[in-house]
Amino acid sequence: MTSLQVAVANFNSPYITAYPWTTAVGFGAKYSDPGTLPGGNGYGISFNSTAIAQASNPSPIIQAYPFTSGGFGSKYSNPGTLPAGYGHGCAFGASDIAVAHATSPYVTAYPWSSGFGVKYSDPATLTGYTCYGVAFNTADIAVACKGTSPRVVAWPWNPGFGSKYSDPGTIPAGIGWSVAFGLGSIAVGSGSSPLIQAYPWTHGSGFGSKYSNPGTLPTGIGYGVAFGASDVASMNTGGSSRINAWPFSAGFGSKYSDPVTTPSGSGYAVAFGASDIAGGTSGSPFIYAWPWTPGVGFGSIYSNPGTLPAGKARGIAFGSIGGSVTAFNDPIWFGMTT
Repeated sequence: MTSLQVAVANFNSPYITAYPWTTAVGFGAKYSDPGTLPGGNGYGISFNSTAIAQASNPSPIIQAYPFTSGGFGSKYSNPGTLPAGYGHGCAFGASDIAVAHATSPYVTAYPWSSGFGVKYSDPATLTGYTCYGVAFNTADIAVACKGTSPRVVAWPWNPGFGSKYSDPGTIPAGIGWSVAFGLGSIAVGSGSSPLIQAYPWTHGSGFGSKYSNPGTLPTGIGYGVAFGASDVASMNTGGSSRINAWPFSAGFGSKYSDPVTTPSGSGYAVAFGASDIAGGTSGSPFIYAWPWTPGVGFGSIYSNPGTLPAGKARGIAFGSIGGSVTAFNDPIWFGMTT
């Protein structure tokens, strides 16, 4: 039986917080904390159909747990070769898991089948800089990273890293903080205006020419980006709403109206569910969610969960445990990241 969840990677123990999720109702009672907690503050989180993973610091940098409608199972054994440096983002692929982290090789990936397999060989061409976000689609992998250029790096996925795609003709402005695939496109949240940029994407060819910037730009660092079925959203540190969304069809449409109830604190993470959208911030209650209707936008905010996360939410994800990875209106939701 399929069950729905929403979870955050957060600062302060227990570092990972998850809730049952019901569309039109919202948050259920918080799941019990896992028996073995992550090693420290959580930065990235991802579901597949049977498990949940979190990137954190310090060691082991990446941790994963079986997940059922009853919540967390016993933590999987750590991978034999750990990622190097702080963990910033993680993502499940169809049969793999990847981590964006602070020290060379900056992105590390493993086969996944009820636990971590033997680490894949590092990509032949490294990013050269700390990576913050990572995303899969069905045949590619991409990271958002620090540095002067290219700030977004992508490879075919075989499984395993293929030969790096050529850099985009127009590189993201400022540090690349987040990346997402969807809708025949790839989007990057970054540290300088326009703060969100998107490109056509074709497997085997890579980046197309950057789409025009949205007519109404977000404000503040773009720590989170996510695609829905026909929309794209970003979570930003500044502005009146922190959360921004646009219709998306071969480029940005006119920005949706801000939600009536807007988040507090800096925005860090965003995710689409089947017919909902959620954001993570630095201000209590740290996690916010709204009904989402394409073409209409935000509905009335859901009530806060009864038990709040213990600190700022740096990563957020919807899950469909026991269901298909195409259950949500991001056609590659298993590749969503923050």
